[in-house]
Amino acid sequence: MANIAKGQQSHGYQRTSFNAFYGTSGANLQGVDELLENNGGMPMPNSYRSYGISYQTRFNDFIVGAEIYQNNGLNSTFGQYELDFRTTRAFLNFGYSFTEEGKFHLIHYMSIGMGYLSFEMMNQPEDMSLDAFLQDPAHGFILRKNDINKGSQYMGGFLTEIGFELGYDFDLFPNEEVFSLIAKVGYSFNPFEDSWNINGMTFDDLQSGAFVRLGAGISLPESNYFYRDASLGFHILYGGNFSKPNALNKALSENGYEELTGFPKNLGLKILGENRGFLYGLDVYNSSQSGRANQDYNQSLNSLRLYGNLGTKLIDINDWEVGATGGLGYATLRYNLIHTRKLPFEDLINLPDYDGELRRAGMMAKPEVYLAKAISLSRHHKIDLIASVYGGVEMPLGSYILGDVSMSKYLRAPYLQVGLGIRP
Repeated sequence: MANIAKGQQSHGYQRTSFNAFYGTSGANLQGVDELLENNGGMPMPNSYRSYGISYQTRFNDFIVGAEIYQNNGLNSTFGQYELDFRTTRAFLNFGYSFTEEGKFHLIHYMSIGMGYLSFEMMNQPEDMSLDAFLQDPAHGFILRKNDINKGSQYMGGFLTEIGFELGYDFDLFPNEEVFSLIAKVGYSFNPFEDSWNINGMTFDDLQSGAFVRLGAGISLPESNYFYRDASLGFHILYGGNFSKPNALNKALSENGYEELTGFPKNLGLKILGENRGFLYGLDVYNSSQSGRANQDYNQSLNSLRLYGNLGTKLIDINDWEVGATGGLGYATLRYNLIHTRKLPFEDLINLPDYDGELRRAGMMAKPEVYLAKAISLSRHHKIDLIASVYGGVEMPLGSYILGDVSMSKYLRAPYLQVGLGIRP
């Protein structure tokens, strides 16, 4: 084994990692805070919490990877309304390692990517029926830029980060994978001034600021395994769920709104690891459908899905693979009515009732099978391109009631996804 490991390393060192992060960042909402204070309110907290996942692979001293973060503000109040903001960021990372192969690593990196922003001031009653909500949806306002509630493909803008990553590996597992603890420090940039302007107010500061993030995950150093005994791959997913929101559409029609048409589409990512046929990993994707509700409102029905998966590879012949996994996870469900015409922000804060939102969250489960084809991108099999097809059935572990209408039949549906990814 030592000779084979040395043979692998003669073509360059390689290491692949998957990590989950939690952290905090600063955001000084100067313009919003001044407006709140001028109207008798208190400034908003100048920090937010970040949750994220990252995938990273190292070739010799060069680092390339991808990560996605959900950033949630700390709620505050203005009169009878609750103020909140959320951002999502997706990045590609490029960096350089200051350390040689070993348990300790120090990396300097830069990220480029895009994002989404939501700022809201809502006073939504918790016990409204769906009919009551549709008859009077205006309970505050929701301002969005690059609205991923209509689909992940709407994410946009240009964002950057620069930082340092410090990590250490622990040999806690009996197999090839190692457990890693990670710390990141750095700064997020919005390079173009006023690029996050909504209704006359700039929210640039919500996409900028210093950050500290702590994380943990799994790493796969090349020296620990033979080729194809173990792997950790990253895949982009696109597909659809074969379901329609019939219960919601019935209520929409009865209350004079247009129905949501078609099937929900989903876009997301999959991280899939393997060790001698044992599969493990994570899926995160955004299932959405949207459209016009009436002459005043647009509507969207959105569900974010996050699954942890375990399974087995059933067939692996001539670079063709068939496998089966089972997933258990968490899902959100949001229905929005967003008014198409709003006042400028400085007036909107005193006359806020335009938009409405119903939301629920709960557990989900799914069985899944997949077919994949591996295509080598290098002579020494250092990295493969993976084309794949995934199919299964999602099952809600709860009723997911919007207003007084259960959406469990909508969430209980078969799905089909195609994937394209890499596997070092």
